[in-house]
Amino acid sequence: MPHDAAPGHSHSHAHAGVQDEAEALHAHDDAHEEPHLHARSASTISALRVGLALTAGFAVVEAIGGWFAGSLALISDAGHMATDAASFVVALIAQQLAQRPPTPRASYGYARAEVLAAFVNALAMLALVVWIAVEAVARLLTPVPVAGGVVMVVAAIGLVVNVFVAWHLSHAHGSMNARGALLHVMGDLLGSVAALVAGGVIAYTGWTPIDPILSVVVSLLILRSTIALLRESTGVLMERVPSHLSYEGIGRALAALPGVTDVHDLHVWNMSAGRVAVTAHMTLAAKNDWPATLAAAQRTLSRDFGIQHVTLQPTWPAGTPEGKVIPVVPLASGDEKRMR
Repeated sequence: MPHDAAPGHSHSHAHAGVQDEAEALHAHDDAHEEPHLHARSASTISALRVGLALTAGFAVVEAIGGWFAGSLALISDAGHMATDAASFVVALIAQQLAQRPPTPRASYGYARAEVLAAFVNALAMLALVVWIAVEAVARLLTPVPVAGGVVMVVAAIGLVVNVFVAWHLSHAHGSMNARGALLHVMGDLLGSVAALVAGGVIAYTGWTPIDPILSVVVSLLILRSTIALLRESTGVLMERVPSHLSYEGIGRALAALPGVTDVHDLHVWNMSAGRVAVTAHMTLAAKNDWPATLAAAQRTLSRDFGIQHVTLQPTWPAGTPEGKVIPVVPLASGDEKRMR
């Protein structure tokens, strides 16, 4: 605990509160948030189960069809679907784990398991893109015969399956885990379209290079989304400030509250994909202002930034450790203009 913290007021947490108004505010936030989180999780689990059953079953069908027809487009799409099936298993385990309550050894619970699953799935997708690119180059250098008619039939069935699974996953709003699985399915969907087109071109023209060319095109199309998901999940795991929030904006909002002279040691991070936490030390002009200041801070963070998990510590003007904190003070009008 810093040396300037007030005895008896060293740690004021939004979960405990120091005033009826603060407690009522947080109780309202939790009552509103928890049912939503459970409903979202149940929706995600249902979508992942449907996706796993359909994707795993058709991956086998498509692999056999691709081997029989000699089509890289079908084989690569079957590889996509096999990877998807594995990603669904990872996502389901993570989603179930994320629902476990906090324990003495995991005080925040296991909600970040969802983010870890998204990170693993993004890495798997990158590996698959590299494999398809290498295999496509080999096919272009050494063409192989492809049964266009078989490719078209199998790809058409796969397209229907992927559209249904993608539609089902798209209803799992707000879940990074579901987004990771959906990314795989969109890769499959595009792969099915590519295989269908490749099969048609080969059946009517006999031009087999279209098969590996379209496989590479599909891989490049999904590469951008894969990198975006990898960057987002890495940001959560590294506890970076969420991209939709402004660190400076949060600090200034707290520093602008009545009776607050400065805000320091401010930290903003994702506890899970959808829950943001804030901790900070707030220096007050008068000790007796703290109950009202805490309630005002909780209201501001909840209303303006959508943050409910708040831990704030009051300090008095006795100095803060040099080089250990990031100070935030209210900006004067001239300072704000200069920053712009």
